Amino acid sequence: MDSVSKTVRSRIMSSIRAKHTKPELILRKELRLAGIKYRLHYGKEKIDIAIPERKIAIFADGCFWHQCPRHSHIPKSNKKYWLPKLQKNKNHAKEKDLRLRKRGWATAHFWEHEINKNPKKCALKVFRLTKNTSF
Repeated sequence: MDSVSKTVRSRIMSSIRAKHTKPELILRKELRLAGIKYRLHYGKEKIDIAIPERKIAIFADGCFWHQCPRHSHIPKSNKKYWLPKLQKNKNHAKEKDLRLRKRGWATAHFWEHEINKNPKKCALKVFRLTKNTSF
């Protein structure tokens, strides 16, 4: 049983964003400060942050939605919905990475908590990745 009404739950869920999330905005700011040019929600795969000329795909993964081993939790209510939904999210990310790698892209995933704790470190990893990939 949910602890809030359907109306409240609907309002909460509708406020969750797929694009321009806080961790994504924080990481983008650090990448700009580091002088790294990027494209947003790029291509058919809708890469969160892409550096197309270097074929680098960067994803800012939410700890809940992508089941971070440190911070994820299973909701107590409606497990029949949430368990398959969260597993589907993880599988979808793996499949997307495979498709991108087959096309020569390097992929980097950062957990929400990593970005929030040390965005400069995440940007540095991306910077190093740009130096290790060729055109």
